[in-house]
Amino acid sequence: MTAARTLSLTDVYVILERMLIQTASTVWLVASLATPAPQAQPYHAPKARRHFITVYAETQFVQGTNFNKHPLEELLGQEVNEVRLQSYQYRTKDGQTLVTVNEFGRRAAAFGATLYPIGSSAGPTLAIRGSLESIPNVRVAFDGPAPSPTYELTGGRALDVGAGIDMSDRSAGWGLGTHAYVIGGVGRAITDQMKGRRYFIEGGGGVTFGPFGVDVAFKYAVNQFPVPVDHSVRVIPISVRGTLTF
Repeated sequence: MTAARTLSLTDVYVILERMLIQTASTVWLVASLATPAPQAQPYHAPKARRHFITVYAETQFVQGTNFNKHPLEELLGQEVNEVRLQSYQYRTKDGQTLVTVNEFGRRAAAFGATLYPIGSSAGPTLAIRGSLESIPNVRVAFDGPAPSPTYELTGGRALDVGAGIDMSDRSAGWGLGTHAYVIGGVGRAITDQMKGRRYFIEGGGGVTFGPFGVDVAFKYAVNQFPVPVDHSVRVIPISVRGTLTF
């Protein structure tokens, strides 16, 4: 028989060292598995500061609407129809009065300011607007029974004030932002011939780059006058607007 090997003190130390290393490795592995993975921190984009006023200037491309009814039928007191391929543009239903539109202006301009009483940054906010804008010239001649031989609106301007909602997503710094709005209001229409009242509704929106912006807007405006009879001229200005917001 082979005699059993006697462990020396060195062998005992080696065995104990290996056991300690294995135990430490096991403890480290268990601790690593038990430690939760670090959670990614959510990204919070910098929020734009609140703005309280926008000033603007715009150019308008004006379209007439229902001109045969407003003002022609109101002025002539009967149905008026549009005609084609004639030297005149409209004729009353009884055929006795011919209407020639000598001028209906298509261009206008405006400037104004919008206030945001509770500030505008992101989301909806109250908007209060005041503006001064030109009213395009209108010149019409009548051939036949009419309150007067001609009808004219020249040198017109409108003073408007309105309120509505502005929905904005403004960007901090010089980043790209957007906004949209709808506003309704009333005003005064003043021309060389007469004065009247007016009401309107407007909607639009645009983009902003820091304090600067460009808007496109659509407006429906009713200009009402009391002479020679109660009547109105209705227009749809389409606006391109440059803005500066503080």
